[in-house]
Amino acid sequence: MDDTNRPNRKERRAAEARGEITERKIMDIADKFIDVANRENQNINATDLHIAFLYAAARYNAHVGKNVLDVDEHEPFVESMLKTYQEMLRNHLADPSV
Repeated sequence: MDDTNRPNRKERRAAEARGEITERKIMDIADKFIDVANRENQNINATDLHIAFLYAAARYNAHVGKNVLDVDEHEPFVESMLKTYQEMLRNHLADPSV
């Protein structure tokens, strides 16, 4: 997203006040998960730890799909989640700062 499409500070604050999640809030929440991973990684190999995080994400997303969104057809939801994850993973793998 280029800067011309990003909401300004006033628009972000108004969106957050309405309970909408902003890109900034998503990053803040993601950083909390990454902090947990970094702490756990002091005692658990990253190759084991990433499986635990994938399991947790799958479990939580299944809960959201079944109980919050009340998804009747599971496969389209799974395909959508897979597509989103693949895009995110590819973007991070291409990021030289990772």
